[in-house]
Amino acid sequence: MLQTDGWGIDSGYEDALGRWHDTPEKTRSALLAAMGADPADDGPPAQLPVLVVRPGQNTLLPGPGELSLEDGTVLRVEAALPPDLPFGYHELRLLNEGRTVRVIATPGVCDLPKALRTWGWSVQLYALRSALSWGIGDLADLRRLAHWSASELNASILLVNPLHAATPVVPQQPSPYFPSSRCYRNLLYLRIEDIPGAAEARLDLERLAVAGRVLNGERRIDREAVFKLKIEALQVLWSRFGGAPAFDRYCSEEGEALVQFATFCALATHYGCGWHNWPAEYRHPHSPGVARFSTEHAEQVRFHQWVQWLLDEQLAQVATVLPVMQDLPIGVDPDGADAWAWQDVFATDVTVGCPPDEYNTQGQDWGLPPFVPHKLRAARYEPFIQTIRATLRHAGGLRIDHVMGLFRLYWIPQDADPSIGAYVRYPADELLAIVALESHRAEAFVVGEDLGTVEQTARRQLVDHGILSYRLLWFETDPPSRYPELALTAVTTHDLPTIAGLWSGADLKVQHELGLRPNEKGTHEIRKRLCSLADLAEGAEVDEVIRRTHQLLAEAPSAVVTATLEDALAVEERPNMPATTNELWPNWSVALPAPLEHLERNALVRAVGELLNPPRPSFPPRRRHSR
Repeated sequence: MLQTDGWGIDSGYEDALGRWHDTPEKTRSALLAAMGADPADDGPPAQLPVLVVRPGQNTLLPGPGELSLEDGTVLRVEAALPPDLPFGYHELRLLNEGRTVRVIATPGVCDLPKALRTWGWSVQLYALRSALSWGIGDLADLRRLAHWSASELNASILLVNPLHAATPVVPQQPSPYFPSSRCYRNLLYLRIEDIPGAAEARLDLERLAVAGRVLNGERRIDREAVFKLKIEALQVLWSRFGGAPAFDRYCSEEGEALVQFATFCALATHYGCGWHNWPAEYRHPHSPGVARFSTEHAEQVRFHQWVQWLLDEQLAQVATVLPVMQDLPIGVDPDGADAWAWQDVFATDVTVGCPPDEYNTQGQDWGLPPFVPHKLRAARYEPFIQTIRATLRHAGGLRIDHVMGLFRLYWIPQDADPSIGAYVRYPADELLAIVALESHRAEAFVVGEDLGTVEQTARRQLVDHGILSYRLLWFETDPPSRYPELALTAVTTHDLPTIAGLWSGADLKVQHELGLRPNEKGTHEIRKRLCSLADLAEGAEVDEVIRRTHQLLAEAPSAVVTATLEDALAVEERPNMPATTNELWPNWSVALPAPLEHLERNALVRAVGELLNPPRPSFPPRRRHSR
């Protein structure tokens, strides 16, 4: 029987095949040590650092207090909070106790898509190259795709891979799901020629631009080469930058968080990737050494602030053409900026992953450090709030990767096999309340990637908070016409076979060649089910299979439907092969086989878009709460 101790550690878990696994005592001890917890204690000290309130809720208080609203208004409260608090983050000072509580007034439900039906491409931006790209897809390429998709195919959303920042050193981290920071963005996605002052500096940049476009000749993306070219170009343009009011406003709005991130980037430039190995005086963001370094290298810090402003401006330009659905990874690089900035809230000597299941039979260790639940709450959820808000900036939607991480995460002790990890629980109600508030403020819908083993209580909570489910043709046994309305529907994801890879058998062949242990039976069952649902002959051509599959997908009544550009171009390689390293498989590093200019003229790409474009049955939009 499942039990959860005071620290949030589950007594065991049921795997995808229904088998029960007890949490080993050795694992539990390792997890407690990672939390900084005393095994003799039953749980963290009782505290009330956060109070979540919803519309009309009667929230009693332990005594009188002074409530400072976000807008500066100060209210005297006695036995209860006002039932009509404006949505936002407020401060309650309990007068009898002298302590302060963060009051989160939330609508409790996320916004839904503005259109009755929404369709769009799922895009790995790094793979989307044009003739003007410097070896990697950039935000100008995304803007062009947005314009073409909206005007020619009536698309109303673009789902992009995480655009979050990598540490600005070589080698570059290829995985968008292993970011240095989830609050800032990757400079590789900048279109250099669109930066203010680039036209005047054309002669200084021409050599770099030519070298960058030469990189388009190889399908495998060379991030190190791209980084070196773009960082040199940025330094040229920075030396010519005379300032701008918009840049000053951006820095003012971002405040200390941006300064801290830019300082991390400057430190990494001096001391390399891996802050754990930096000189001791720089390993904590609030040390006197870091403050001194930031002052002494103010120009370099300002440079990295400027780079983030440029990214923000170029992404905003995309959003004016077509809403963008951002993608939120489940965690961050343990050697990155966020892990450095919020190290006091992260667990040590453990990583996040998943136990073995029917498709990943060896389990997975993602190498990501988890937040410690009670420390995150004691921090009044500030790291989580900043992360959600930053990812929703210039977004029309948000996909939360592995949304079960808001409920529980599978912690694996350092150097242990994924099979002997354990689940740790999180305060899901409070985290979901924050997601709903930030969704409301951004006027953006939220999708929870709820694939795999998901507890029914968690599914109900997601529905109650207006978070769309995530449904894949590869996993569902029902036809798309029976999928739920409150869902994002797709054929596959970056971690699963493409249509061409599945149909041709190429994906299974590669897995065997790599020494993996694929679920061959399950893969053949997916192919057989596809044959039946799409009425396909065994020997059907791949192009026909792709058309018929998307025709089938178009029958879904789901709020959002997406198609991958890999499928539309009949690509056999999946973007990512779980349980492999980049020495074995070019994860996150394979460009699309055709440039953007050809994609716009491709008959199969157009056919897929036109199949998903016709109006389908719609659901009545849920009304937003208002004040």
